[in-house]
Amino acid sequence: MKKAALAFALCLGVIGSAMAQTAVTSERADDATLAAKFSETHAAAERGDAVAQDNLGMMYRDGKGVARDYAQAITWFQKAADQGNASAQSDLGMMYLSGLGVERDEAQAVVWFRKAADQGNADGQYRIGLAYALGKGGVAPDYDQAEAWIRKAAEQGHAGAREMVRKIEASGSAK
Repeated sequence: MKKAALAFALCLGVIGSAMAQTAVTSERADDATLAAKFSETHAAAERGDAVAQDNLGMMYRDGKGVARDYAQAITWFQKAADQGNASAQSDLGMMYLSGLGVERDEAQAVVWFRKAADQGNADGQYRIGLAYALGKGGVAPDYDQAEAWIRKAAEQGHAGAREMVRKIEASGSAK
């Protein structure tokens, strides 16, 4: 029954579109504020601050305060991810999944999602759950694993995961 619920959600496009999306949301700010923020963030990133490195990667990815540059985004996400920053690990996974700044590589994306998920990162948990649901990135489909990871993300308030859990429960196939 779990397989049917996840397949139902797939048919609705919940999983497929979520796997391909990048989180590109931010509030509007004037150019001077963004440039100052970029400068501050860059300085902290150069000093080795993993949170700043992740934030700098996001700025390059999204073109906020600097021209969009996926290769630079990868560089900074990688530095932060290598220091164990779970957010950067998930961000790096998305870059591999989307093929932005690197060759598209689902298996490498899953490696980074798993590292983030193992640290309790909700986005990493959601995305590794999707990989299990779809049998992507070198993991065999495993609906119990998919549901477990998606539920962990939902418990942390991840919107996509909460929607998936709602659909699973509405289908009557929840654990």
